[in-house]
Amino acid sequence: MQFDYIVVGSGSAGSPVAARLLERGASVLLIEAGKKEKIHLSRIPAAIVHTIGNPRYDWCYKTEADPTRGGLTEAWPRGKVPGGSSTINGMIFIRGAARDYDAWEAMGNPGWGLE
Repeated sequence: MQFDYIVVGSGSAGSPVAARLLERGASVLLIEAGKKEKIHLSRIPAAIVHTIGNPRYDWCYKTEADPTRGGLTEAWPRGKVPGGSSTINGMIFIRGAARDYDAWEAMGNPGWGLE
């Protein structure tokens, strides 16, 4: 099989990019490494305690030791299911800055502005 584009990751970036490419008539392969979520924990905000740090849902990345902070390492949760990290973030949503969206549209990307 041949595709015009391959999008890796079906999270909150990959899925819309794939959709936009499809709208323009491109053939797209969307790849997701994680398995389908069967019990829908992502629909329950408090379930974040069961997804973050759980290798079934989270890649369980850790930062490198930070010598400026006494060698501290931190968890860096990243979603390992369709929907990516937005699936395991406890339904937290922060909209981007309007000027960023408008700048994308001004750079020649019709439909990417805030409106």
